[in-house]
Parts: sequence; structure tokens; C-alpha cells
Amino acid sequence: MGKEPCVFPCKNRGSRKRLGEWKRKGAIMSVVQALLIAIFVAAVESRALGYATLTMRFSPLMSGLVVGLVLGNMPLAMVTTATIQLIYMGVVAPGGAMPSEPCISAAVAVSAAVIGNLEPEAAVAIAVPVGLLGSYLYQLRFFLNTFAIQKMDQYAVSAESGKLAFWIGGVPVIISFVLFVPLMFIALYLGAPVISDFMNAISNGPVLHVLSTIGGGLAALGIAITMHVIGNRKLLVFFFLAYFLQVVTSSAGLTMITWAVFGVIIAICYGLFTEKSPENE
Repeated sequence: MGKEPCVFPCKNRGSRKRLGEWKRKGAIMSVVQALLIAIFVAAVESRALGYATLTMRFSPLMSGLVVGLVLGNMPLAMVTTATIQLIYMGVVAPGGAMPSEPCISAAVAVSAAVIGNLEPEAAVAIAVPVGLLGSYLYQLRFFLNTFAIQKMDQYAVSAESGKLAFWIGGVPVIISFVLFVPLMFIALYLGAPVISDFMNAISNGPVLHVLSTIGGGLAALGIAITMHVIGNRKLLVFFFLAYFLQVVTSSAGLTMITWAVFGVIIAICYGLFTEKSPENE
């Protein structure tokens, strides 16, 4: 008998096979791994890495990347965190406060997914309540930082710039690390295995089906929020243009870098065509 015909391209079949092996592999989180992820989350939430941490905080992708590196299962971690990213598209932080903390939610949810070999939709169901609890933790950080204001005023009056800089930049970072590292370590080392075991226990029941359905709806909500944030109806045409171009050319195998280049070119052309020349003003 001949070989079974390949329905998908061979490289796609190999990719699907490898993804299945990665999902079956699983992981056991050690103390060092939980501590590394907790330190990363604390660095992001404290803004210890500068303004770049704002992007890391608003997007769960970097948390998923770090979790994948630490736990040694990058493919499953990135597939999961990409699904979680959909529910946070268009989320804004007025005054620095967010209704949910993407960094914290992704750190716990992706860890639980990698440990328990969970489906991405199940990880979304974990990320939503964890992110909500993380927002309360971030508000507690604001409250604790108020205790340093008195010292800041004192050194500002006495013009001691060195001590003032330490209390403005150093003390809030220390407070954040003291707050986030222990709590995130406990949540990751003790909570993630419990969450993954619980999700596996209900994997064949209706509860997980309901949670997965809700998770899919939250992804659609994230896309709707993005459209709402765009605001200007004249710009929505570009959103639909990108969507339908992706659908039409899905078989071409274009990468995100290619689409980014197209986006930059379209943005430049739009600016050139809509810019008013001094002669017309």
C-alpha cells in the first residue's frame, strides 16, 4: 500500500506534531522558576526598567515570553498568551489604573496552562479573575507609595537632590518588589499547579465548556474595544481593510513583519495624501 496522502503541507503536519508533543510534555514549576517569573512581574509593575515597562505591563505578550523561556515550553506559552492578548486589545489606563493587570494575569494563566497542558481558551478563563485581583494589588502599591511622600517633601525643602532622587526613584521600586515578589511567588509556586489540576479535573465536564465559550467571547470583546478606541469613523476603513486582506491572503503565509511593513507604507501614503500644503491654507 502507498503512503497516506498528506492533507496539509508536510511542514504544517510536522508543526502540528511538534505542537502536540510540546503540549504533552508538561512542566513542573520549581522554586527558582517561580522566583524568576515573580521578579520579572515585580520589575514590570514597579517600572524598574524604565518607560519600556509600560508596554510590558499593558501587554501580556512579554509575560508569556518570559514564562515560556523559564518553563522551557515556548510554543505552548506563546500560543496561550496570544489568545490572552486578544481580551486586552484596546484596554487603556487612565491615570495609570487599569481594570485588570495583563502582566499578572498572563504570568499566572500561562504558567498554569504550560504546567497542566491546558487549552488557550481555558487559560483565558483563568486570566480574567487573576487580572482583576492583580489590579487591586496595583492599587495597594499606589497606597504604599504615599508613605514616601513625606520624605520626598522633606528632602525637596532641604534641596538634598541625592536623597530626593532615591526616595522618588528607588523607594517605590523597593516597595513594589517587597509587595509583588512574595505574593507572585506564592501564586505561581503554589497556585498555578492547583489551578492546572483543577482545570484538568473539569476538562470533560460542562464547566470548562462554559468557561471556554466565555473566553472566546472576551476575545471578541477585546477586538470591539479596539474598534471603539479608534473612535474616528474615517479610520475604521483601515481596520476592516487589514482584516479582509488577512483573510484573503491567509494562504500566502505572510508574516507579521510583512504586514507591519505594509502598514507603515499605507500610513505614510495616508499622511502624504491628507497633508495640507502651505499653498492651500
